[in-house]
Amino acid sequence: MSRERFGEERRETHNMSEEVVVDGAVDYRGGASIRSKSGSWRSAGFIICVEVAERIAYYGIQGNLISYLTGPLRQSTASAAENVNVWSGTASLLPLFGAFLADSLLGRYRTIILASFIYILGLGLLTLSAMLSSLTNSGCQDGNELKSCSSQLQVVLFFVALYLVAIGQGGHKPCVQAFGADQFDEQHPKEHKDRSTFFNWWYFTMCSGCLVTLWILNYIQDNLSWVLGFGIPCVAMIIALLVFLLGTMTYRFNIKQSDKSPFLRIGRVFVAAIRNQQTTRSSTAVKAEDGGILPDQRSEHFEFLNKALLAAEDSIEEESCSLSEVEEAKAILRLVPIWASTLVYGVVFAQVPTFFTKQGVTLERTLFPGFDIPAASLQTLMTLGIVLFSPIYDRLFVPMARAITGKPSGITMLQRIGTGIFISIITIVFAALVEMKRLKTARESGVVDEPNATVPMTIWWLIPQYFLFGVSEVFTMVGLQEFFYDQVPSELRSMGLALYLSIFGVGSFISGFLISVIENVTGKDGKDSWFANNLNKAHVDYFYWLLAGLSVIGFALFICFAKSYIYNHKGIRHH
Repeated sequence: MSRERFGEERRETHNMSEEVVVDGAVDYRGGASIRSKSGSWRSAGFIICVEVAERIAYYGIQGNLISYLTGPLRQSTASAAENVNVWSGTASLLPLFGAFLADSLLGRYRTIILASFIYILGLGLLTLSAMLSSLTNSGCQDGNELKSCSSQLQVVLFFVALYLVAIGQGGHKPCVQAFGADQFDEQHPKEHKDRSTFFNWWYFTMCSGCLVTLWILNYIQDNLSWVLGFGIPCVAMIIALLVFLLGTMTYRFNIKQSDKSPFLRIGRVFVAAIRNQQTTRSSTAVKAEDGGILPDQRSEHFEFLNKALLAAEDSIEEESCSLSEVEEAKAILRLVPIWASTLVYGVVFAQVPTFFTKQGVTLERTLFPGFDIPAASLQTLMTLGIVLFSPIYDRLFVPMARAITGKPSGITMLQRIGTGIFISIITIVFAALVEMKRLKTARESGVVDEPNATVPMTIWWLIPQYFLFGVSEVFTMVGLQEFFYDQVPSELRSMGLALYLSIFGVGSFISGFLISVIENVTGKDGKDSWFANNLNKAHVDYFYWLLAGLSVIGFALFICFAKSYIYNHKGIRHH
């Protein structure tokens, strides 16, 4: 729809009704979006339900994946951890492609639908691979034969299905949350405030829905059937797609503010700045479209991009980049140091579904006679921390901080992120101390040489590290989501959320790289490595201490970059 047509429809709507038309958004028919009939929490409700189902599907696989790899697929602990990290990393980087597809070609709504179909296909094939594996392995008598029972075809089918899920998640994840936030008009004071609350309650609702479900899924996978454990997420995604389609008539759809692709606009700025580095003409003043002169409103950072404001000296006809295009490019570039300094947080996050889970497998997990807690289910304690602390943050912490700072959100987005990173350092230190305690208990009880023996130490020792990391997520995860959504140009908000997700993708790859290097270095000459299959002879505690040291360095860099960061205030219109 053209901007002229949209403007005409807005004026017609104002003449016909007193209802306020949302600025820059249309309804599902392409007409002006009416505030009382679309968007806000009525639309966000549908979208939040979709995200809950998608997270159930994703974490229903990721949370216990290491158990499937070391169990039915008979991989070593180190190889399984690397495979989980590579898959998680890929799943967290693919949103960059999904966001590009959404922001440049299909739009968020169509990308979500396409990604959902791919997601469902992947989950269906994953269930089929588990079904074939179950049928084949039922005839195996012992552990040695079990390895040969898993045919190459089944393993290939499993990994193809697993990466189809990653592709589906790559299109789904950045678009759903951005599309949900799009339902709140940032030009309207109340809805602008509601949008900040949306990010808090989005995370709270998502984690609440996953809490009980993951307990059930992990128990089913460990004790009943992997086929059923993978099949339930597939059904959840089918229901999610139907719910999303049901909400179509209530959604608000953003229209493009420019005919140029935002990626082309920003790319053009960098190309022009490089090409004009030798240009000597002054760029202090910028000509406006009406022939007047704009005052120099450029930010002081990345001044080399100001060269893009000039046309090439040897080309009179070539049009220079506009001031707004240059500022868009600077806004993207300002995110890089913040992104890089939070990568260590992503590395720590990668340990939750891998070594945290493997720690739990070795401990006493009997809740009552005949019922053992699945080790992967302890990840729900992290979710519980999020569920319990999110309302406290939103209803108590924010008002108290607001009274002190005078800021609507209580503290800035970067302060929120930094607080969570600090808590994660405490978390990994505690995890290292608990692992030292576990190894000491194993030695004292004489089970060091028995890899399958249960260490006489209750699994509840792991509660603090899971719960504390959940609290850190309330600060860092939600802060990163709002920061990368808010600080990018409006047309690149899917890409902004994809950048946030890529922190955990790159963090997972870094974790996998560190594990591979340490495994090779410490496992030389037949020695037990830090990640030996027998965890009682391993030294995961050393790895945790290494991560704690890296986290301190990352936190120091984050503080430096955060202090010098200049917010890109799009803001609301105050009347």
